Amino acid sequence: MNVLVVGSGGREHVICYCAAKSAKTDKLYCTPGNAGIAEYAECEPIGAMEFDKIVAFAKEKEIDLVIVGMDDPLVGGLVDELEAAGIRTFGPRKNAAILEGSKAFSKDLMKKYHIPTAAYENFTDPKEALAYLETAKFPIVLKADGLALGKGVLICNDLEEAKEGVKTIMLDKKFGSAGNEMVIEEFMTGREVSVLSFVDGNTIKTMTSAQDHKRAGDGDTGLNTGGMGTFSPSPFYTKEVDEFCEKYIYQATVDAMKAEGRPFKGVIFFGLMLTEDGPKVLEYNARFGDPEAQVVLPRMKNDLIEVAEACIDGTLDQIDLQFEDNAAVCVVLASEGYPVAYEKGIPIHGLEEFKKHEGYYCFHAGTKLEGEQYVTNGGRVLGITAKGANLMEARANAYAAAEWVRFDNKYMRHDIGKAIDEA
Repeated sequence: MNVLVVGSGGREHVICYCAAKSAKTDKLYCTPGNAGIAEYAECEPIGAMEFDKIVAFAKEKEIDLVIVGMDDPLVGGLVDELEAAGIRTFGPRKNAAILEGSKAFSKDLMKKYHIPTAAYENFTDPKEALAYLETAKFPIVLKADGLALGKGVLICNDLEEAKEGVKTIMLDKKFGSAGNEMVIEEFMTGREVSVLSFVDGNTIKTMTSAQDHKRAGDGDTGLNTGGMGTFSPSPFYTKEVDEFCEKYIYQATVDAMKAEGRPFKGVIFFGLMLTEDGPKVLEYNARFGDPEAQVVLPRMKNDLIEVAEACIDGTLDQIDLQFEDNAAVCVVLASEGYPVAYEKGIPIHGLEEFKKHEGYYCFHAGTKLEGEQYVTNGGRVLGITAKGANLMEARANAYAAAEWVRFDNKYMRHDIGKAIDEA
């Protein structure tokens, strides 16, 4: 079949890598793609939010299946547009993608259906938010309601920080219209774990666990980013935690969305906090996490295209989802200055090494080709992923592979997966 992937980052690179391996894929396309994706797919420079052009392209190329990787087009309704044109698409429709598109919606959903999460209040008036903070317990969390590239969350340690946070989100609109509404949430402590899942509207099948590192600097310091690295599985995601989440969180979320007339088909990302009172939902995403997908999908034994089709067809219950009994670690190579300001167009060297080694991957996030030379084209440049028999070995392999790659202003964290040592 002809397959089209929509997106341009490391997540879409690993999706294309898996789709290219599928026996069902005859021809693979990606819009807009990137320099690394071009190794597997024919890339077309159509932006992820150019819905009319994507639909026209899918018709022209007789696309049999579209996989939408990014959050913006999902929340904007790309799946609805493609389905209206008769094109099979993997991903939630607009009315289901609101699970990620509005934090206020998802918090209200969890409250209504008794899904464990932090206590919270929603605000559309900054004055009311400020008045509420006067009596709040600190630290506290402020969240822009809409999509903010994973950066619209502020942890405030005292009232002054919180007042500045309200100004940043609701008055200065640092995250644009995402800050028209804001969630003020209880600060939870514990281990964070990410669990991705496939959903067909009724059935949910969870993937292997992962853990992301959001802060720019070692020791979880610095600004929030889209993710500086990740590892899978999480040693903190025990059998007991899994059983609790199966009972109170995973299926409950799928059933809640169905009950609301918003059946969810695609991928639900569960961001969990393992608190003293048990696991609670930090956030939902309506697609594969990035860089979580870069450590989860390479360990999946199943054919991604088969699983995606089962989600569309409502036959996920017939899929035996399996993962390798090993581990993977991803270290993000970024441009110095990310996530604020950074140079682009810097030549990248050493990528040929990955073709010589089994179990090592280089997923492109912000790159482009100038002639035959790969150059940097974003803040997060590459996701260096390596497998190992266990997490310690995978971590050592990933950092060794990170040294194969050279470009001026290369920046990375040196403690990705360090929590493994404490498990």
